[in-house]
Amino acid sequence: MFFQDMRIFVSIILLGIFLGSCSPYQKMLKSEDVGAKFHFADSLYNAGKYRRALKLMEQIVPAFRGKPQAEKLMFIYADTYFHLEDFYLAGYQFDRFTISYPNSQKVEEAAFKSAKSYYELSPRYSLDQKDTYTALDKLQIFINNYSESEYLVEANALVAELITKLEKKRFEIAKQYYHTRDYKASIKAFDNFILDFPGSEFRKETFYLRFEASYTLAINSFPELQEERLLEAKRHYNSFIRYYGESDRKADADKILEDIDNRLKDLKV
Repeated sequence: MFFQDMRIFVSIILLGIFLGSCSPYQKMLKSEDVGAKFHFADSLYNAGKYRRALKLMEQIVPAFRGKPQAEKLMFIYADTYFHLEDFYLAGYQFDRFTISYPNSQKVEEAAFKSAKSYYELSPRYSLDQKDTYTALDKLQIFINNYSESEYLVEANALVAELITKLEKKRFEIAKQYYHTRDYKASIKAFDNFILDFPGSEFRKETFYLRFEASYTLAINSFPELQEERLLEAKRHYNSFIRYYGESDRKADADKILEDIDNRLKDLKV
């Protein structure tokens, strides 16, 4: 009885494998009918079965170049990569689509998804930001070209997020100079940050740390350099107070200023 049951079980498994190998999808993969493959791939794409759709599309894309159906095929081909989160290929294919079909009704969506693909590739702030700059360029081109787009709000939000990431990277580099006691380099980095990112959320801390770095540089300088550098630190204090005189950092800044003034008095004695 046991062996009979086992034979039945094995037969069911083998039947399942056989039926699976003869499924409509498997038959379509082996078919030479590119038109049927296109319609089957389209139905799989619309059903959200992107991996299966992609296998069929990869087989037929070369055969449809120059044909009327190519426009639709190339869009869903790119969009399939997008849904599968293969953003390098999605961005590349959407770029190709916008170049090949500039008058398509889908060109706006393709341009946005191309830019968003590069946004998705943007790494955390501490890594190389090549893809971040590419995403910003593409998003800005999209915003300029489609100022009335339904995707405009999202595009602007993505730009703001990427700019904040670049700001954080630059801010952290400047802070790293400060924490490693390379005060000259940190002051220069803070100066550049202030010029390059006038609306940054890190602006207040940048002004304060530039002042603190210039003060620390001054008090650790050779005696003949201290007066000039203390006066420079005082100028940085004034810049900080001009913009952030009501901030939570003012008390700390005032204590440092008091020490600067005392040191300058001692130098004049």
